[in-house]
Amino acid sequence: MIRAESRYYVTPAVPAGSGPDFVNAALALETHWSAMEAITVLHGIEAKLGRRRTKRWAERIIDLDLLAVDAAIRPNVATVRQWMALPLEEQQEKAPGQLILPHPRMHERAFVLEPLADVAPDWVHPILRKSVIEMRDALSAEARAPIVPLD
Repeated sequence: MIRAESRYYVTPAVPAGSGPDFVNAALALETHWSAMEAITVLHGIEAKLGRRRTKRWAERIIDLDLLAVDAAIRPNVATVRQWMALPLEEQQEKAPGQLILPHPRMHERAFVLEPLADVAPDWVHPILRKSVIEMRDALSAEARAPIVPLD
């Protein structure tokens, strides 16, 4: 069940130059699915809509991410921290072979935090111990400027 839906935001592709702008949004869901069931459903939706996973961060028609499941940390704090600290060059080449929760780069991405603030402003990152609003507000004005709501 959809508990909350964000506004829609026009956002530049990441990394810069990797394709046309995106439209980003966030949903807060209540479901009986496990985290693995949820990511399987999301990947199934992507496939039905024509997404083909050929290259990391390639141009894509749709990209659905599971950002968090309550305060779950998956598979463990050390692994999440390792992926959070991965340099950009390695992020572009390496993909985790397992589901990482919370999403390891959500705290540094305005295109994630702006819509997430619409649906879960008070959610607290279980490792960083900061709310969505605190993480968003910690980003530079330059990082947040290109994230524009569609009206």
